[in-house]
Amino acid sequence: MPLHESGEDYLETIYLLSRKSPFVRSVDVANELGYTKASVSRAMKILREEGLITMGTDGGIKLTKNGIKRAISVYDRHTLITDFFAEYLGVNPVTAEKDACKIEHVISEETYLRLRSFMTERGYQPKEWK
Repeated sequence: MPLHESGEDYLETIYLLSRKSPFVRSVDVANELGYTKASVSRAMKILREEGLITMGTDGGIKLTKNGIKRAISVYDRHTLITDFFAEYLGVNPVTAEKDACKIEHVISEETYLRLRSFMTERGYQPKEWK
């Protein structure tokens, strides 16, 4: 089932937070995104039902194998698009980041793969690919 943009944002945020700390809680996600705890709680329920996260009795959130795969896919798109705008087009990094955050959810697989190939052919290699 396709995940909405906000669901992808939650997965990406959980992924990034889990890279900094092995214990991620709903309150951490709420603080990072600036959302209410109630909104995050609803989203976590949906992500759990979709099999993308598990939640421990201690409140810890863990991405499942599918959740990690999906989160990394979103994050790769985000990173690639941000870097393309900033490094290849000279867009202000803050603007590049904001625009990439919107585009990462709607870019087609074909366009993403061609952009990735275009950049790779020119020597681009983001930290996550190394």
